[in-house]
Amino acid sequence: MTVLSDKWIKKIAKQKGMIRPFVSKQVRKGKISFGLSSYGYDARVSMSLKFLLMLIQVLLIQKFLKKRVLLQKLEKNV
Repeated sequence: MTVLSDKWIKKIAKQKGMIRPFVSKQVRKGKISFGLSSYGYDARVSMSLKFLLMLIQVLLIQKFLKKRVLLQKLEKNV
């Protein structure tokens, strides 16, 4: 995949709604920036994505623990 120019990103974001909400210039609030820059588009992570990632982590941990308990039971039976 090639790097897309900031002009192309701006054009497609406005025409097709590729990025919502779209910010046409880079905004810096503290250390985290967002918006269009010459290097592409810095995105913000919404709370819903953060919760989804936390849920995935919880599910993976549960799966790992269940597998570990199952292996311990199998080892005891051998």
